[in-house]
Amino acid sequence: MNAPVDVSFFARAAKPITSYRKYWAHRFGTAPFLPMSRKEMDALGWDSCDIVLVTGDAYVDHPSFGMAVIGRVLEAQGFRVGIISQPDWQSAEPFKALGKPNLFWGVTAGNMDSMINRYTADRKLRSDDAYTPGDVGGKRPDRAAIVYSQRCREAFKDVPIVLGGIEGSLRRIAHYDYWSEKVRHSIALDAKCDLLLYGNAERAIVEIAHRLAAREPVEDITDVRGTAFVRRSTPEGWFEIDSTSVDTPGRVEDHVNPYMTIADQAKAQGATCAKEDQAAGESLPLPFAGEGRGEGAAQPLNFVPNPKVKLKPPPRDRTVIRLPSYEAIKADPVLYAHANRVLHLETNPGNARALVQAHGERDVWLNPPPIPLTTAEMDHVFGLPYARAPHPSYGDAKIPAWEMIRFSVNIMRGCFGGCTFCSITEHEGRIIQSRSEDSIIREVEEIRDKVKGFTGVVSDLGGPTANMYRLGCRTPEIEAACRKPSCVYPGICQNLKTDHGPLIKIYRRARELKGVKKVLIGSGLRYDLAVQSPEYVKELVQHHVGGYLKIAPEHTEAGPLSKMMKPGIGSYDRFKQMFDKFSAEAGKEQYLIPYFIAAHPGTSDEDMMNLALWLKRNGFRADQVQAFYPSPMATATAMYHTGKNTLRKVTRDSEGVDIVRGERRRRLHKAFLRYHDANNWPMLREALKAMGRADLIGNGKHHLVPTYQPVTDGSYASPRRKNSTGSQPVKGRVLTQHTGLPPRATGAKPVPPARKPR
Repeated sequence: MNAPVDVSFFARAAKPITSYRKYWAHRFGTAPFLPMSRKEMDALGWDSCDIVLVTGDAYVDHPSFGMAVIGRVLEAQGFRVGIISQPDWQSAEPFKALGKPNLFWGVTAGNMDSMINRYTADRKLRSDDAYTPGDVGGKRPDRAAIVYSQRCREAFKDVPIVLGGIEGSLRRIAHYDYWSEKVRHSIALDAKCDLLLYGNAERAIVEIAHRLAAREPVEDITDVRGTAFVRRSTPEGWFEIDSTSVDTPGRVEDHVNPYMTIADQAKAQGATCAKEDQAAGESLPLPFAGEGRGEGAAQPLNFVPNPKVKLKPPPRDRTVIRLPSYEAIKADPVLYAHANRVLHLETNPGNARALVQAHGERDVWLNPPPIPLTTAEMDHVFGLPYARAPHPSYGDAKIPAWEMIRFSVNIMRGCFGGCTFCSITEHEGRIIQSRSEDSIIREVEEIRDKVKGFTGVVSDLGGPTANMYRLGCRTPEIEAACRKPSCVYPGICQNLKTDHGPLIKIYRRARELKGVKKVLIGSGLRYDLAVQSPEYVKELVQHHVGGYLKIAPEHTEAGPLSKMMKPGIGSYDRFKQMFDKFSAEAGKEQYLIPYFIAAHPGTSDEDMMNLALWLKRNGFRADQVQAFYPSPMATATAMYHTGKNTLRKVTRDSEGVDIVRGERRRRLHKAFLRYHDANNWPMLREALKAMGRADLIGNGKHHLVPTYQPVTDGSYASPRRKNSTGSQPVKGRVLTQHTGLPPRATGAKPVPPARKPR
């Protein structure tokens, strides 16, 4: 599904962001930092800002921080851009600090969803915030995007509000909200914004800025891809299709499986995918009679198809799919699951259609996803004059998110893994957008020459994944027509090229740079892809691992893995064999750190027990664990809310999913991951007895938990195994950049073998 975008359909489908005529204010030049005060504006010679960006993060002028990217991209178009960072939201006064924006407000909650940033998976308030100076919590409100938008409107009510960021992306339609345990409106309604931008926003924000600068009314800007807005009715000239004809929530005959390859779908229908129009129309529905609002108004025509007559589908660019209304999905979990499936089927920019969902008397309209950036455009975005430092107003205060990525380089965007619990694909999409080799090397050199504190170690060359750089589909036509949610599940697609050669070349070139001592890979590795290239695994293991390498099998059992869309544990075993082999060849003692998720939909108590046994057999002890966190709009969240498997056709009697709810059961699943912690032994003994597995309670090596209970806490170690504990791992967290997920907990650390004293 994914090809290097410069030669694909997508490169020909959109106006380059570098082709616009610059706005007149470009004569003011480039700001060392985008101003956050009137004093800084005066120093730049500005009397006003054309655009004011409001963010819930500290302002770090670096391409890993979304608001810095948007600000610098708009500055390169000639606009004067100011930033209001982490304002006091109790009144509108802090939002007036830079004066009235000439064109629009740009609002975001920050790099992370504000609710996930503020609360743990157990809904407990966090005391820290990695995107705040000093790691201080409480500097942003709950549902920050809504609150900031309201204050902007109060400050200057006639200025358009353009809402973006991951919080907007994940809430663009009616969605289940884990924190209130109810279905909420689209954020476009709650925030009362004029436009909502979802996904990577550079292309959309540039077009919108120039159109507003040309005095086009914001209410007339309804044709920009990657945007959502509120309207009263469907305009003339559009073909409206009921979503139930795309994916029927009931019993149907010969239902087309959207997870088949294009060729398989065509074959099942007695056709071929030789022509692009056949491939692109593999599941187009019949037209519906009339227009309707959601659950019942639009009804299908009573039509019996003639196999000799080929139906001509309506044009995709004038077709809108009507999802069940907010009121319908709020009342009916099956319709909620259905709407979530349709949303995820309409995510490929090459074939996605517009979506509309009624909220009372108003419609929330979603245009198709944005066209991915080309490599040239990616180079432009990452090559802008970032200061690569936090704003000077923070002084010496530490910003943990900045400290984590200050010596790393983002080489690509997107992920075609399709993991159901992850927010990357909902935000960045499944099309891989890669930078050029020269652009990446230039950034490494810039870090070496300009970033304070660089010691010669590059902490990461990666992105959402470590090894999807320039991986792609064998033809642009199939890429543009594909409707699969993943290119690697249940196995690697036959159309996916898995050549890691370009990535190997970058690794070698980066580590040969003068002044660079070591290049580490810190992003999560997709190991089922890596094993397709033994040369890549050897290069990685022998030159780019600093003793430990993190990977994410997430589980060992087929039940939860099938609901996550993750490969079986056999893929991990194959990668581990290669990892150990190449480590030994290099004479290095290195370890894998696997991550696992507790309480994911589809996980039974027995699944967690088997995972705990696997951990013990393989000598892993999890320092901290991560429980499933239902982020808005994710496929796994739809399972959590509805109890239905949304990876298959959803019906009233379709497959149910075991949902781990309630504090006690969630605690049990986390306790299985920390089977070695004596504080968890009483709970595990009770659970094992209830499961009929009391045979796992005992003091032998094959037992999971012992019969005895120490008087002290979990630091106790059995005297008979004192030499097996090894050194204690360092507790810490690894930030997941550009997703709606919280900072990940440290994974399971291997226990090193005991060494004899010299």
